Amino acid sequence: MTGEQPEVIQAIRLRHPWRTVVAVILLSGLALFIIDAAQRPAYNWGTFATYVFDRRISQAALNTLLLTVYSMVIALVLGVTLAVMRLSNNPVVKGVAWLYLWIFRGTPVYVQLSFWGLLATIYSTIDIGIPFTAPWVSFETSETIDVFWLAVIGLALNEAAYMAEIVRAGILSVDRGQEEAATALGMSWLQTMRRVVIPQAMRIIIPPTGNEVISMLKTTSLVAAVPFSFDLYGRQRDISAAIFDPIPLLLVASAWYLLFTSILMVGQYFLEKRFSRGVGQVKPDKKGAETVVLDVPGTVADNHGGKG
Repeated sequence: MTGEQPEVIQAIRLRHPWRTVVAVILLSGLALFIIDAAQRPAYNWGTFATYVFDRRISQAALNTLLLTVYSMVIALVLGVTLAVMRLSNNPVVKGVAWLYLWIFRGTPVYVQLSFWGLLATIYSTIDIGIPFTAPWVSFETSETIDVFWLAVIGLALNEAAYMAEIVRAGILSVDRGQEEAATALGMSWLQTMRRVVIPQAMRIIIPPTGNEVISMLKTTSLVAAVPFSFDLYGRQRDISAAIFDPIPLLLVASAWYLLFTSILMVGQYFLEKRFSRGVGQVKPDKKGAETVVLDVPGTVADNHGGKG
């Protein structure tokens, strides 16, 4: 009968005892590890507390952060350029970009940094002038370029090869029709990339880029090959060699790395949330209709397909 009330369903939650067992085991193992680490003499937490905020360590942490920021900015600009070159119809431009990626992705970053450290040996002078004639101006390479910037250049050139593929994948993820529609509306190539393609590609680009920034922060520990020893890892290594106690200084460096990576992860989360707005979201309105968000960021349309 139409006037009868539907029978109320009594939902019974399923029990998962093994989940509880596994959770207890994991928490017990973590607690045992923390208790053991707190009492183990090798960690020497007194030395850790002494040096964790030492001025030399904090300055080295700042240098590490600067290495990361400068290298990633240069790598991002160069990576976007290489990505556009890879998508070019010009075979020479595409070939040059492919050759760059082949070299810098195919050789270890430590080897590349070692070459940059030997730059003054390979090229003792920097000459400016017409090729095959006497140079107008000549500079000593070792006096012109600081090792800090050699480290930045080495890290940036290596990272640019990976950023190029990330950006290229993001651009290719945008439907070709979006670009064709923008062209039909009279947008220039630059306007199309800035207003249509890039905002949608950022959803694909940001997650791996965030991972690359975190990876770059840790890769700075390899700049000793340049050699540059005023980064976080290099400075803790020098101090630990002086006090003959490497383990607490390694913990100090790890604490600073974890602090920076935690901040970067939070920033990555909010960036992903910002560029994911309006993607795949269906929200019912007050009348029971559904709100469908289109692919173009900032464009919302109401699809009243519900029963009213």
